[in-house]
Amino acid sequence: MNRYRKKGGYFNVKQHFLIGLFLCFSIASFGQKLKISGIVKDATTAASIPGVSVIIKSSNLGTTTDLDGKYQIEVNQNDVLVFSYMGYQKVEMPAKSKTINISLIEDTQKLDEIVVIGYGSTKVKDATGSVTSVTAKDFNKGNIVTAENLLTGRVAGLSITTGGDPGAGSTIRIRGGASLGASNDPLIVINGMPVDNNSIGGSRSILSSINPNDIESFSVLKDASATAIYGSRASNGVIIITLKKGTKTFSATLDMSMSVNTLANKVDVFSGNELRELVSVKDPTLLPLLGTANTDWQKEIYRSSISSNTNVSVNGMLFDKIPSRASFGRTLQNGLMLTSEFERNTGSVTLNPSLFDNHLKISVNANASLEKNRFASGQQGNAITFDPTQPVYDANSVFGGYFQYYKDNHDGVINKSDLTERAPLNPVAELMQRNSRSEVKRLYGNVKLDYNFHFLPELTAVLNLGMDKSTADGFTRVSDKNPLSQADGRIIGSHSEYSNELSNYLMDGYFAYKKEFGKLNFEATAGYSYQKFTNERYNTNELLNDGVDSAPVLNIDPNLVLIGFFGRTNLSFYDKYLFTVSYRRDGTSRFSESNRWGNFPSAAFAWKVKEDLFPESKTLSNLKLRLGWGVTGQQDIGQANLDLYMSRYSTGLPTSQYIFGGTVTPIAIPQFRNEDLKWEETTTYNAGLDFGFFKDRVTATVEGFYKESKDLLANAAISDGSNFSNSGFQNIGNFTSKGLEFSVGADIIKNKNGLKWNVNFNSTFIKTEIKSLALGQDQLVGTTGAGAGGGSTAQIHRVGYTPFSFYVYKQIYDTNGKPIEGAYADLNGDNIINDADLYIHHNGMPTVTMGFASNINYKNIDLSFNMRASLGNYVYNGANATRAQYNLLRNSSVVSNLPTSVLDTNFKSTEDVLLSDYYVENASFLKMDNVSLGYTFEDIFNSRSSIRLSASVQNVFTITKYSGLDPEVFSNGIDNSITPRPRTFLVGANVKF
Repeated sequence: MNRYRKKGGYFNVKQHFLIGLFLCFSIASFGQKLKISGIVKDATTAASIPGVSVIIKSSNLGTTTDLDGKYQIEVNQNDVLVFSYMGYQKVEMPAKSKTINISLIEDTQKLDEIVVIGYGSTKVKDATGSVTSVTAKDFNKGNIVTAENLLTGRVAGLSITTGGDPGAGSTIRIRGGASLGASNDPLIVINGMPVDNNSIGGSRSILSSINPNDIESFSVLKDASATAIYGSRASNGVIIITLKKGTKTFSATLDMSMSVNTLANKVDVFSGNELRELVSVKDPTLLPLLGTANTDWQKEIYRSSISSNTNVSVNGMLFDKIPSRASFGRTLQNGLMLTSEFERNTGSVTLNPSLFDNHLKISVNANASLEKNRFASGQQGNAITFDPTQPVYDANSVFGGYFQYYKDNHDGVINKSDLTERAPLNPVAELMQRNSRSEVKRLYGNVKLDYNFHFLPELTAVLNLGMDKSTADGFTRVSDKNPLSQADGRIIGSHSEYSNELSNYLMDGYFAYKKEFGKLNFEATAGYSYQKFTNERYNTNELLNDGVDSAPVLNIDPNLVLIGFFGRTNLSFYDKYLFTVSYRRDGTSRFSESNRWGNFPSAAFAWKVKEDLFPESKTLSNLKLRLGWGVTGQQDIGQANLDLYMSRYSTGLPTSQYIFGGTVTPIAIPQFRNEDLKWEETTTYNAGLDFGFFKDRVTATVEGFYKESKDLLANAAISDGSNFSNSGFQNIGNFTSKGLEFSVGADIIKNKNGLKWNVNFNSTFIKTEIKSLALGQDQLVGTTGAGAGGGSTAQIHRVGYTPFSFYVYKQIYDTNGKPIEGAYADLNGDNIINDADLYIHHNGMPTVTMGFASNINYKNIDLSFNMRASLGNYVYNGANATRAQYNLLRNSSVVSNLPTSVLDTNFKSTEDVLLSDYYVENASFLKMDNVSLGYTFEDIFNSRSSIRLSASVQNVFTITKYSGLDPEVFSNGIDNSITPRPRTFLVGANVKF
């Protein structure tokens, strides 16, 4: 018997052989690789998902799914695969089979949503700065014509004021802005490309040519730790617009709506009968000048109008290889005012191919728009004051059948240029006989290359090339039937043309590195940015019917070039302690070499408190503390101020040059110069707490901020004769802004019966104070409008007060509470009422703004509404201050109408009451912007098809004490009459295939 003698016993040879064989098999098994393949699909739609990350757990090894959602990976038998994709819940699966197919479930957790930030993205739960993301599912519904209105009232600290004209632009402010005289508009970035805040001539606004239907999401960056990566243009915050991308799965959408725009409100003035009665009492000498009509001139210049909006989009694979999207949109909007029209035609193509096993991702986005406008000349004020006893039409009129004032012998009109007395023009005729149109073409887009290195998968190189080019052509033609086109016995008319071309070119290149070192997650980004803006304008004027033409004028502005070097580092320890540091060095061609460069650093820290302090809490699902600091810059002082540091000369127009010896000689006039002009800088401190309750069914944020802007850029007065001008842009002082923000979102009801109720509320408190001004001098601002005492001002910048505070006299009232005309308090006690008695009385900035949105879904029915409130803001009622006085019944040699508010004051003279604090009114308001009701028919053609029918009302109601047309005004609180915002009734259909 074969045995080997061993200490403690014997080994049988057979046993020895079996043990050795087992060990060899175990070792071989341990080292054996297993090839696994499969497909990843959406659990709901069963559609394959390309680009899913398939990683071996606890390693950096992995792959991604191809365009068909397929993957293949080599693993050890004991490995675990981790499947992850943006917007879906992560799945872990042991590698025990050669074929593993995965169905990913959509992730409804709000904290896992991706937020786009400067040169990258992050998850909500990992954000260290003040960033708010609004995606398509949360956009405002209703009559949305311009992109920014998708956000109105949705974001704490963000205010959007939109005018009443069709396709009108908006005043957008994030945390109140940060400048006195430079731009307070936020930087807008479209698919990684910053756009110019200055719209091209003839366009309604910079966003009017963008189709809201093409937008996927907005990211609103509010504090400096979030915005400093954009450096020179980030003082007023940043709004990042992400456009929709191409997808592999085929889908098509047709969205149609039709709306009726109606006049919601108008200024109260006297009717024809009421004016005749008033004149008989106040000034009977005017009775012979009155007519017999009863014309409501506001009603005559406004109308109910029809608008339509149609959008078509198609998603799917191009050539069976390239995820793509194509869309077409057409908007036709007729304004409330006669002749006011807006037409927008848009087309876009998006391609998102991937090459080299998904290591190279390409994004091509091309957008084109054609915007056509007809502008209505501003006749709001004229319609308020034009004599209502006169008719609109006159069969015997030589002015195209419209009533107009003219001399008794019919040889000319009172408006003739060589006469001292001028009468107003018929408001309807002025609209109909003036044809002002523009056509704006815009092409914008970008090509983005995102390469993940094969040999170093942690490193990614990104190149983004962008272009935004607009051309505008427009003209204004005045009929020869218009009184102002008639002079010296000739009937001539007039015609003027203009063209404008704006270009914006971008090149961004940066590297992004991301790697895990145990419990440390490290990310770093570094890059370079170059952007160039050009602007050319061409104008010409001519008189019709053998009139004298003016020579064309070509203006080419200096190019604006912005260069930036930037970097950012993100550190995450144990997924609980987050640090972000960024730095940008920017250069601008707007300043001299000695002041050209600015440095903009930022730092932020976030601590996920819940995991450390409340790990067992079932109620609290998230608690994060955020602290941030940063410096941002400002250099946007307008298109006309691109080279103030240089010696500049302006030559006279061809019609105003000198002739010496028969030779036409242009005269060069030196212009204002300031080579010491430098960056305006804003330092921001931010602290925030993010909450989540009941598995994030309720989320909330409380945030406090403090901003200090120094070296403020403003057009300020200079000593006479010292610099070829009486004013110019200078760095004049600083001011601070501080505030609190609160926002909460909650799924109040979410049950199995199909009832869902979601609400969102936000509130913002802001206080701004000027800390210093050049030489400590006040600056009078805020022109009160036409007819206001030759351009009087009712606002002031003063140290210790909010910018654009009202600067007025303190009104004295009689025993009945009626204001006494011209009676003001002698505030300095010198027994003389003069400028020394003017005082600061409120301002146009609201103390608190609020927004509230509600969405209710029950099975196939959806009901939503949006409301906004503004508290503590005041408005100077220019419509009453400049028109509601009895002496204005006589306008040259004709009769003028008055606002009925004159009955409350019995004021006679505009000059004596113009700066009375009586006209500074509380303009707090509560508005319901929209209410929308819809019903969705599902499974129409297949499981993915549906039709949603909807009806909605825009501008539903306004509750306010303000006596003017609308408490929401532009011009920092000066109400000089605006086009009324229409009340819109809309029906629509959304068809998905």
